Amino acid sequence: MTIRRVLRLGHPVLRQVARPLSAAEIGSERVRQLLADMVDTLHDYGGIGLAAPQVGESLRLAIIEIAGGPTRYGDLAPMPLTVFVNPRVEVLDPATTGCWEGCLSVPGLRGFVERPRHVRIDCLDGAGTPATLELRGFAATVFQHEFDHLDGRLYVDRIADPALLAFDAEYERYHR
Repeated sequence: MTIRRVLRLGHPVLRQVARPLSAAEIGSERVRQLLADMVDTLHDYGGIGLAAPQVGESLRLAIIEIAGGPTRYGDLAPMPLTVFVNPRVEVLDPATTGCWEGCLSVPGLRGFVERPRHVRIDCLDGAGTPATLELRGFAATVFQHEFDHLDGRLYVDRIADPALLAFDAEYERYHR
């Protein structure tokens, strides 16, 4: 088990546009090890998603796993551990929905972010096979949040009203 340190806001890698993985890289030992490390790191930190730049690798690679049931984000439908390589997001409905987001790279804070509520994801899976998902609501938010990391963006960049950024304790007390 290798748990990597999650980079925090201010680290320059988090602000870089990550490079796509080539077909040869997807099945490589290096990428397999990186994915194993990302899974270990995600589980240790207790997140639901992790992008490669968050562990210092500027690659267009992310994982998402939602255990389901009650979480700090409410009751969620489960999603097994899934790998996303070179994902692209297409907005299918520009209407937005808002959510108080948190991030392993911005520990201890939450911010209210509005994002498109209906998107399609085109990507490759961990084996390099093309995949497409259509997502709505909170699932669409999770995917957009994780894939923002691949473009050098963090959720704090998307907060329209700075008054809606709070430490976790104040969020629980005043905004929940």
